[in-house]
Amino acid sequence: MVSTLRHNVRAYGAIVAIVPKMFMAYSIWVWMSWFVQFIAVVILVAFWRAVFSNTTTVGGLGLDTTINYLLLAMIFRAGQNTDVLYEIGEMMRDGRIGVTLLRPIDMQATFYVQNVARLGLDTLLSLPLALFAWLVYGLSLPSDPLVWLAFLVTLLLGNAVMFCFDWIIGCVGFYSTEIWGLSVLRYGFGLFFSGALIPLDMMPDWLRSVATLLPFSQALYLPVSILAGINPVSAMPLIWLMQLGYLAVLLVASRLVFARAVRVVTVQGG
Repeated sequence: MVSTLRHNVRAYGAIVAIVPKMFMAYSIWVWMSWFVQFIAVVILVAFWRAVFSNTTTVGGLGLDTTINYLLLAMIFRAGQNTDVLYEIGEMMRDGRIGVTLLRPIDMQATFYVQNVARLGLDTLLSLPLALFAWLVYGLSLPSDPLVWLAFLVTLLLGNAVMFCFDWIIGCVGFYSTEIWGLSVLRYGFGLFFSGALIPLDMMPDWLRSVATLLPFSQALYLPVSILAGINPVSAMPLIWLMQLGYLAVLLVASRLVFARAVRVVTVQGG
């Protein structure tokens, strides 16, 4: 048992070490990503300033709180993007799925470790954006360490929820080698219902209820709303309980769906 544990630790450690190398191999992508993010921030702030030009509050939020929330959402957007659908789709098309399934470590656990490593690296790579937002738009960050701790726990739980949700959708790729359409649909819904474009507080009550029930808000709106001061730290125990319940259901569902999907997988290519 100890030797198995050591093997798994070494294996997952190697997986974590690969993630930064993958990013650095495509450094031009990192630079282009920064450029696009800076432009997106400028457009986003200009849009919301125009929205608030004739009013002081929308959905109970003022201009400063809204802009601060949206800047934080841009910085920590990686929480609700797991890349699971893309990775599974690519593996199914080029045949790597067969080799991956034969490895002596769990495929879903491997993908989750990669996902957490990518989340951490994406967050680090967002530091230039955070500096830009602070210098140009006065980005405000909390000084209370308890707020940051609550944010971190909520972000990790929410990201785990999104990972299991994406894994269930990704298992469709075991039945069909093409899940591009599902990926577009998932990321479109995620962009809107996660609170990346508009705080959930500004949505009509019925739409906000729908967004709250969907998993997307777990990984972006909930953690970012803590940093932005929209949700107090005192509300976190109830939110964490909800996230843990959500995670338990989706984790069991993802394991069952995966166990069934690997029985019908067809390896393509070489």
